[in-house]
Amino acid sequence: MENQTKPVFIFAKWQVKNGELQTVLDLLPSLIEKSKNEESNLFYKIYQDNSEPNTLILNESYKDMASVESHKNSDHYQNIAVKQIIPLLENREVILASELNF
Repeated sequence: MENQTKPVFIFAKWQVKNGELQTVLDLLPSLIEKSKNEESNLFYKIYQDNSEPNTLILNESYKDMASVESHKNSDHYQNIAVKQIIPLLENREVILASELNF
């Protein structure tokens, strides 16, 4: 894969199941804090769709592809995101991207 040593930007769209939004929102602060504390994390931001509150957009970045893999394998990601949040989602889309510089 090209760009393995360049920063990787993650764009994720989470559609939370009806009735589960508050549970997801309650779990996010711990996930965000622990992810931001990873040495290779560049930033971690979450947005809520103005017209559809059950839709959350995550935008995060890591220094390279190996850092993304490390994040995905971390205890906090596995315990909070994989085991607790993802089961509460109706749909989940994730895009890994590299910045184009012109």
